[in-house]
Amino acid sequence: MDFQELVKKRFSVRKYKPQPVEKEKIQRCIESARLAPSASNSQPWKFIVVDDPELVQKVAHETFSMLVPFNKFVKQAPVILVIVLEKPKLITQIGEKLKNKEWALIDIGIAAEHFCLQAAEEGLGTCMLGWYNEKPIQKLLGIPEKNTIGLLISVGYPDYETIPKKKRKSLDEVLSFNKY
Repeated sequence: MDFQELVKKRFSVRKYKPQPVEKEKIQRCIESARLAPSASNSQPWKFIVVDDPELVQKVAHETFSMLVPFNKFVKQAPVILVIVLEKPKLITQIGEKLKNKEWALIDIGIAAEHFCLQAAEEGLGTCMLGWYNEKPIQKLLGIPEKNTIGLLISVGYPDYETIPKKKRKSLDEVLSFNKY
């Protein structure tokens, strides 16, 4: 598939078919994420694929509440990917402090997008989730308290007839050459 087509095909899916996802497809998505670049090649991530239906429901339940109901769609997803932040290399940690940048977060963002683009190539839909109750998910998945969950991604077959039109700023609004 042409890269521009792939980018246009990927969107945040909030409605999934009740169809399981083949492990081979998930493994190809993880392989694409694993190959993502990272600061000083730190690879500050651990990927946890949650595909046990009962556990998926428990993790999904921690992505919304009565006050914040917008992630209820996650209960439909047959798979949830949990990206755990691992400690980056010492040189990266020093650089983060000196430059006041969290490169590990940038790194997992790149890895997450690699995952999502591969998923789109596989005919799967994804939605990156930044809102979740971290401590209960850590406990459910046996994630050490010293680690942080950087991102969750719901994964499954999209239940849409057509790809929704992307709402983006115009190129003129986001692009300039040689000065702001």
